[in-house]
Amino acid sequence: MSKKDKNKVEEPQVEDTATATAEQEQKDERTAEEQLQDQLAAEKDKFMRLFAEFENYKKRTNKERIELFKTASEGVMLAMLPVLDDFERALLHIEEDKEAEELRKGVLLIYNKLLNTLEQKGLSKIEVNKGDTFNADDHEAVTQIPAPSEDLKGKIIDVVERGYKLGDKVIRFPKVVIGQA
Repeated sequence: MSKKDKNKVEEPQVEDTATATAEQEQKDERTAEEQLQDQLAAEKDKFMRLFAEFENYKKRTNKERIELFKTASEGVMLAMLPVLDDFERALLHIEEDKEAEELRKGVLLIYNKLLNTLEQKGLSKIEVNKGDTFNADDHEAVTQIPAPSEDLKGKIIDVVERGYKLGDKVIRFPKVVIGQA
């Protein structure tokens, strides 16, 4: 082979190497661009998840705060329930005494005022009547006695203590006497 032939053969190798290097650089550039695109997508995903998590946190804390405000007076309400019970017992006792009509009116007035004030703050009675079906989730059984009639078996015979709710939360279950089946 002559020198010219060698140069001709070698020149394409240099061009092929240069072309290959240029192609490799383009691949590296595309790869770098693709890598940046992938990183950007990952960061966007991470940001969106963090944002959603923060929004859920805000909703949860707002809900907890509202719940706390609703039941913040629970301790005071629980302390006032025995006073309501005493008023109810006093009213029952005074009704039997016909000479204490004026006293009954005064006690009833104070009882109604106290009850209305507590109801404005979210307290409500749990209505339970004699003859209602006993449910362990809604009532607290104090005792069982033989049912006076067949239709009162497994039912509430007497309400010993009223139950109360504060908002949607039961703060005292009604205490009842049930008939044995």
